[in-house]
Amino acid sequence: MQFLVYILVYPFLWLISILPFRLLYAFSDFVYLFVFRIFGYRKKTVKENLRLVFPDKSKEEINRITKVFYHHLCDMIVESIKSMTISEAEMKKRFTFTNIDVIKAIEEQNKSIILMCAHYGSWEWIFILQTYVKYRGNAVYKRLANKYFDRLVKRIRAKYNSYLITTKETVPTLIDLKRKGILTINGFVSDQSPKPSKAFHWNEFMGLKVPVYTGAEMLAKKLDMAVVFFKVKKLKRGYYETTFETITLNPKEYKDYEITDIFLKLVEQQIYEAPEYYLWTHKRWKHRDKVPEKFL
Repeated sequence: MQFLVYILVYPFLWLISILPFRLLYAFSDFVYLFVFRIFGYRKKTVKENLRLVFPDKSKEEINRITKVFYHHLCDMIVESIKSMTISEAEMKKRFTFTNIDVIKAIEEQNKSIILMCAHYGSWEWIFILQTYVKYRGNAVYKRLANKYFDRLVKRIRAKYNSYLITTKETVPTLIDLKRKGILTINGFVSDQSPKPSKAFHWNEFMGLKVPVYTGAEMLAKKLDMAVVFFKVKKLKRGYYETTFETITLNPKEYKDYEITDIFLKLVEQQIYEAPEYYLWTHKRWKHRDKVPEKFL
């Protein structure tokens, strides 16, 4: 059944991926009508999240942010499909870096990197970074249910020396690569919400106390990796600009969870600057009322 779904859907995805950008975004507008106007995909969750973190914003402003967000979400969907056939030159034109020298300077120190980001702007095209550096790139991800689509996504990333690894594979894979002397740059989207029972740390995020993932910080300390945050700015439709900010070159010098807290503050800053580009469909604050006593 999985293969049948794959062979039926893949040609449709490929046809979308070869569309010129003008038509690609026209298709995105069409998808928006269904996702937002007709089906209202997670619209309730989006508005609840926005009202939670922006209690002072008017109903009109919440509605404006919501509409822009859904347009952006649909753009990201078609841009991820475009990754199947987009050329290296085209991607470099559309996903640029303001200070790639930050990454190259750490590479020259023969040091691997934990690259932390949030579900903000666009993280789909960040793997083009691999064409500028010698690092092997790894991105932690959740394996897709359909093994054929899972392989497809892995093939797309592998074009640029970037590989997808699951949460369970992360620690043994990075330990093995370090043992072999292979420098790596490892992407972690670290703003998700872990289950309260599995959370080692709680802190305020956008004014509400929530459980926080600490795996990126743990690995940085265990394997002595530099920690870098990357901030994505949407310049206009289909164009993004990334800026790197080094959190630390020596993670062991920081107290437990201090690096994670710095990361959260950096994420907050970019959300406040342009909230419409954050992934509001996630139930990021669903555990806010379940803070254990020891974290109060």
